Amino acid sequence: MFHLDDTSMSLIVNLRRSIGLAAAALALAGCAAMSPGAAPVGDPGFGFALWSPGRADNAQLETRYAGKNPNNANCVGENLSPALAWARAPAATRSFVILMDDQAGRAGLGVNHWVAYGIAPEANGLPEAAAVAAPAGFRAGKNSLGMPYLGPCPPRGNAPQHYVYTLIATSLEAGALPPGLDKAAVLEALKGGKALGAASLVLRFKH
Repeated sequence: MFHLDDTSMSLIVNLRRSIGLAAAALALAGCAAMSPGAAPVGDPGFGFALWSPGRADNAQLETRYAGKNPNNANCVGENLSPALAWARAPAATRSFVILMDDQAGRAGLGVNHWVAYGIAPEANGLPEAAAVAAPAGFRAGKNSLGMPYLGPCPPRGNAPQHYVYTLIATSLEAGALPPGLDKAAVLEALKGGKALGAASLVLRFKH
């Protein structure tokens, strides 16, 4: 009969233990991936939340999401707005407002890039390029440049600029505000308790 010495037996035992642990880890990973309750990438899974599908908060946008303006050499993209998604809005929500701001723009004075409002209360997101789509499914306002939307256009060579997307749940009916309002006018209309809650997301861009 063939006999193993103590060293060989110890190696076999350790090998079997390692294989067992690896199999268990793979099984757990598979269960997590298939779990119907797993939150999408970017969604914290609790509270009123805003995210861009497939991106973590503070992710860097690709060049196609930059603004497009022949009069500005820093606008090097296709002017596409990123896809957005949200969940767990306040129960009394009658419409949503979306704002996109570059707080470091204009040497720190700030730039508003997007004002959209009148988004239906049953909506749970906007697809890519929704900001420039027609019809858009919301009422378009005017940003700091008097345009409905402009993607990131930071100075070339800057550190990644931060773009803050803010989603506001409101008690206003979707058609309550006329089109063409700027950020200040929309926020003024939400005073007096008409803003029910907000969620935010940061995405970055550099070139």
